Amino acid sequence: MYKFLYILLLILIPFKSFADKNMMIGSLGKAEEVNRTIKVIMYDNYYEPNNFNIKSGETIKFEVINAGELVHEFNIANAMMHKKHQPEMEKMVENEILLADSIDKDKMKKMAKIDKSMGHSHSNSVLLEPNEKGDIFWKFENAINIEIACNVPGHYQIGMVAKVNIDN
Repeated sequence: MYKFLYILLLILIPFKSFADKNMMIGSLGKAEEVNRTIKVIMYDNYYEPNNFNIKSGETIKFEVINAGELVHEFNIANAMMHKKHQPEMEKMVENEILLADSIDKDKMKKMAKIDKSMGHSHSNSVLLEPNEKGDIFWKFENAINIEIACNVPGHYQIGMVAKVNIDN
């Protein structure tokens, strides 16, 4: 019996480690633990600022404004996670939830009951129409290889990505 459990652990531990390494982006922060606030303006296909210097363990409140004419996303993740999220965003376009300059929020709620990914309710991102504002509270604990990006179809590919430098 113990031999079986030992073998099972040997098999599962490497996979768990691999998953954790790829998901090391931090976690949802608490408003009462915010170390500082960073204002971010999203223009059509770039962020201002486009480079963030953050200390490991710091909790940041991002105040995000979409000053562009298109829908944009502010998403904290690593490159692999962005790549995995992009088909969900494409699906939102195909289902006419995500339009060039608006989001059909009624359709989004309806579709989210069928397919949870259509709800776009991720704690690490905010999806905004032009002139909308949103906040994200994020704790950069155990965070490596982070970037902020817009995964609206085509935006990541043309460079709507901001660099995140984590200082230990």
